[in-house]
Amino acid sequence: MKVEETGLTRRALLGRAVAAGAMAVTGAGFIAAPDAARAMEVSVVSPAQMATLMQMARDVYPHDQVPDRFYAVSVKGYDAEDKKTLIDTGIADLDAAARAQGHADYLSIGWEEDRVKVLQAVEQSVFFQTIRAGLVTGLYNQKDIWPIFGYEGESFSQGGYIDHGFDDIDWL
Repeated sequence: MKVEETGLTRRALLGRAVAAGAMAVTGAGFIAAPDAARAMEVSVVSPAQMATLMQMARDVYPHDQVPDRFYAVSVKGYDAEDKKTLIDTGIADLDAAARAQGHADYLSIGWEEDRVKVLQAVEQSVFFQTIRAGLVTGLYNQKDIWPIFGYEGESFSQGGYIDHGFDDIDWL
């Protein structure tokens, strides 16, 4: 069935897909995520590869309260010429591991538990270790994400933790 046959424009169809919670790859160089305040353009890797990296990032460091835009920022650096071979071969291996477990590819796996099994199959690869290590700083060094976790930032400039933040937790 074509979009024209349903009476929906591409924009309306994309809006429905995003509202339904689907990450949409909408054409050359463009990705929209469910909570995207902005879309991401890619130039070196394909939109499907970037969507795979974003899903992988969410599966490696899962935080339901963290919007997709933070994960997008954390993997945007892999859209570079010097990373293209790593991404091409890594995602091909990831998709092969998904097929070995009976799925079409990694991105099409609906259950997080099944995606984690695929990630475990490739966790010793250079690709997985590179992405995982890059996410530690790429995700958690974003200052806008800190309040979600209750982290107030460094304390040295404010007199250190004894004078600032040492005993201000209210959940104990």
